[in-house]
Amino acid sequence: MEVCIDFLNWLDPDISVQILMYLEDPSDLVRVSSLSRSWRDFVIANGFFKHLCLRMFPQLSRVARVMELNKCRAKKPVEVGSSYSMEWESLARDHRVYATLAQVCTSFIIEDCISEAISASSTDHYPNESIHNTLVPWRASYWSSKGQSNPAEPETLIYKLKSEFCVITEINICPDHELISSWHIYSSNSVRFRMGHPKGPNDLGSCHLGDSLPCNADDTFIWTYTSPEFPMAQEGCLQKFRLPEPVLCIGGILQIELLGRAQRHEMDGLFYICISYVQVVGRSLSPTFCVEILEPSGTFVLKNDTQGKFYTPPSLPKNEAHEISDDQLQRGFRYRQHLVNILGGNEYAVEFIDEYESGEEEDEAEVEYAL
Repeated sequence: MEVCIDFLNWLDPDISVQILMYLEDPSDLVRVSSLSRSWRDFVIANGFFKHLCLRMFPQLSRVARVMELNKCRAKKPVEVGSSYSMEWESLARDHRVYATLAQVCTSFIIEDCISEAISASSTDHYPNESIHNTLVPWRASYWSSKGQSNPAEPETLIYKLKSEFCVITEINICPDHELISSWHIYSSNSVRFRMGHPKGPNDLGSCHLGDSLPCNADDTFIWTYTSPEFPMAQEGCLQKFRLPEPVLCIGGILQIELLGRAQRHEMDGLFYICISYVQVVGRSLSPTFCVEILEPSGTFVLKNDTQGKFYTPPSLPKNEAHEISDDQLQRGFRYRQHLVNILGGNEYAVEFIDEYESGEEEDEAEVEYAL
């Protein structure tokens, strides 16, 4: 049998570090740290999991320190010079926390991460055309901005996510259209996304005033990420905007910037933006992780509470809302388009009903809505 050689004992430590830095899969680092005690100590001492998480999510550069809330991890004070020095325990704690973070960021279920709507920069007819209408697909309702004579005037929508620590991969938006006379799509020309957190613990409580912020959003929130600008199609369908890389939203606040106006209303000659549905796709990392924002520095404490286990999200009870597939959403939007044609006298209701009754796999919720 050939003699096995441990390259950690033969290569210069700096070269070994450069080799292991090429590992990008958290599972590979787990295997490396499981080979032997010396390999595990090498991984801990060089903070490979922390470096991996920083490459995955640059937003983690604002971490001031990490904490473990699991009481089982607490250790008794040790004497200076012992093998469990304070410095080594700090490295080991970072290793455990970042290793857990790397795994949950790639293993948690994908879901709609919006918790509630906070505010819109303007609302045409509050509350009938409120931002809260954008949280429910299929419903024949929408958010509408106030009319503007300047087509370059932007609008913003602000949402609170399900937790203050989320990984976001894409945002989906469906523009609304004229429901009465002609087929006009009230979309923006382009869209951009910002993520962040309130400046203070009490700032979020002042946001629910008539659907609009009492002051400028930049005075209320600190934005830690700004996406590229994406063009929007002038189509009344669900449009998907995938971020260049998954983004770690620290603080749980998302702002959608709707830039430019494409459609003028026939009755008053003003430009409007109307949105019927917004969906934020990603992973909520709570309750395994939470954050504490440190003001005024803007840094934060990363807190890990695993109780020695990876958190597994519970399955939804049968009587709660289930995840809506893209196909179901598109059928719901097609229903609305058929309904508009019927109201305009361009399509017979019998043909419309026959089409929807012919689908064998149609959900009961869709049938109930159509009726």
